Amino acid sequence: SKCKFQALLLYPSISLSLMAAKSALHSSSPNTSSFLNSKSDLVHFRRTQLRFEPGIPSKPIKWESCSRTREQPREKVKQGGRLFTVRCTAEGIERGMLIGGGRGREEAAASKILDIPERFKVVALVACVMCLCNADRVVMSVTVVPLATKFGWSSSFLGIVQSSFLWGYIFSSVVGGALVDRYGGKRVMAWGVALWSLATLLTPWAANHSTVALLAVRAFFGLAEGVALPSMSTLSSRWFPSHERASAVGISMAGFHLGNVIGLLLTPIMLSTVGISGPFILFSSLGLLWLTRWANGVTSDPRDSPFVSKSELRLIQAGKTDSPASDGQFPPLRLLLSKAPSWAIIFANITNNWGYFVLLSWMPIYFNTVFNVNLKQAAWFSAVPWGTMAVSGYVAGALSDSLIKAGYSLTIVRKIMQSIGFIGPGVSLLCLNYAKTPVTAAALMTIALSLSSFSQAGFLLNMQDIAPQYAGFLHGIANSAGTLAAIISTIGTGYFVQWLGSFQAFLTVTAGLYFVTAIFWNLYATGERVF
Repeated sequence: SKCKFQALLLYPSISLSLMAAKSALHSSSPNTSSFLNSKSDLVHFRRTQLRFEPGIPSKPIKWESCSRTREQPREKVKQGGRLFTVRCTAEGIERGMLIGGGRGREEAAASKILDIPERFKVVALVACVMCLCNADRVVMSVTVVPLATKFGWSSSFLGIVQSSFLWGYIFSSVVGGALVDRYGGKRVMAWGVALWSLATLLTPWAANHSTVALLAVRAFFGLAEGVALPSMSTLSSRWFPSHERASAVGISMAGFHLGNVIGLLLTPIMLSTVGISGPFILFSSLGLLWLTRWANGVTSDPRDSPFVSKSELRLIQAGKTDSPASDGQFPPLRLLLSKAPSWAIIFANITNNWGYFVLLSWMPIYFNTVFNVNLKQAAWFSAVPWGTMAVSGYVAGALSDSLIKAGYSLTIVRKIMQSIGFIGPGVSLLCLNYAKTPVTAAALMTIALSLSSFSQAGFLLNMQDIAPQYAGFLHGIANSAGTLAAIISTIGTGYFVQWLGSFQAFLTVTAGLYFVTAIFWNLYATGERVF
């Protein structure tokens, strides 16, 4: 026969509640049935750390009968040699016991909100280290002004000091890119940060010791920083599906450009308060602090991460059209250089680095010499363009991803982004020759750098498109060529200023280079896989 009951009166003590349940199941007397049939809307329980405490429910309890049946979800209780199948459903009580009622639901909802996907945590850490990467570079661009005054350096020798960072950078790019393909972005990035933070810390000592020591430390600094961009590019390709990759690179490069802003604004303040060693000590300490979080929180591949959920891993893998990793072998250099799309990327990197390092290294000096503003004012004028570049870089990435989702081919999207990234800065630099005030010059530089950030969704991502297995190595080749161009442009600007007494001629040459490379890119670039 069926025994019907609507609810069990649970006591705060769990043991008493179990005894009551067993007694109710054992009893079939009318008195028990009458007791259980009393419907109370005042029974509700909230789970605490130690016990269940009574409370008043927020809405009436819905009661259901319980019976021995095989068709319902059930709980089995053995009593007196017979097996009873019990199903009890009380809306509010059942859920309240499991997750703590209304409070539990709120905590579960809050947990879901705070459950940030692991790939976003990775890109946030990458953005932070890219910020430090560029801030460490910019420190020297500002401190070189008082150092030149202290040691009596000429404009031409000042260009040599500025370019010394690139001497090491050019050698580490190719090797660093190959190491990233073989050992993963996490390990290579960690070693790079440790070494360049050490070099940053040693820079003030080297400057006071001798010019040769300073040039050697700056070259070592560039050697360590050469692995940063290949590591960032490879980590983005591993951790993000294709339709999110441009946004991920945009976020990482936004941190890179914000490093310019932070370096340009903090360095003059620390120079006037702490001295030349102040900014170098600060940024090297931040690099070592970042390492403590990176070492235990990130893996080179999401499949190796203990923090990635299965659903996120499926999303990452489903959104990829390329090979997940290389076989650890160095690709034949002749093969990579035999295709026109590779040369389109190399020439684009040359032009991008040429213009970028001219502005990065000489912008404070430009405002100081051309418009006779002091160092702090020059830093502010120089910082504004880099700040807007950080924002426009993310906008370019988001726009690129939206075009891909809308059905446009990768080839068309990459060509559009790169055309904006070269033609826009070229026009802006030509107009800069006619600037009469520092405000006008800062506005034109802001436009030039903001539009140049669209290159991040052009050639910088195109390496993953055409050679996913060897993207780090190809990035290293292109970056080495671009670094050579940056050395020539940085030193060349110093000689142009010394011989001609102005920046205008060199700005015109740079603008022409932008236009020529934009044409070559649109002729030979492709978004299809080549290798």
